[in-house]
Amino acid sequence: MVKQYLIKYKFSLLMIILWSGVYIGKPVLAIRSVELTVLNLRQMLLVIPPIFVLLGLLDVWVPRQTMVRFLGEGSGVRGIVLSFVAGAVAAGPLYGAFPVAAVFLKKQATFRNVFIFIGAWSTIKVPMFLFEWQSLGWKFALTRLCLNIPGILLIAWVLDTLLKPEDRRWIRQQADDLSLR
Repeated sequence: MVKQYLIKYKFSLLMIILWSGVYIGKPVLAIRSVELTVLNLRQMLLVIPPIFVLLGLLDVWVPRQTMVRFLGEGSGVRGIVLSFVAGAVAAGPLYGAFPVAAVFLKKQATFRNVFIFIGAWSTIKVPMFLFEWQSLGWKFALTRLCLNIPGILLIAWVLDTLLKPEDRRWIRQQADDLSLR
């Protein structure tokens, strides 16, 4: 029984041991690391619940047929544009994109569109673009945007091309097995 817990929580235990070593050597650094950990946990606890509420609504309110029509096979340019827009206007840190991507996959969005969505979420946020425009100038902001869009498209295409059929099935199965209700 104890051995099972040790195996299950080995990384947590390792972190406690490492933190204890840092505390012995540099207590100020160890205390600061705990403060940052608590700050990050607080931020996650403020962001994650609203994301899961929205995911639950998306899962219940948007029928699979609608998602297939707009982001599934045959969605073409419309699916690409919607994936970019959904990722660019989404709020929250990148770890919020992955549960949304799982719901998209569960609703039969293409892998390409999901990759585009994650790429847009991570690099083309509207608030970030506006901040760059104001702080670094319009040339920088537009140059970065114009370089990121083809980069995201290329990465999505490469990943979509390299993903094996058995991996696609496995990933879709994992998404289908997720229960948000």
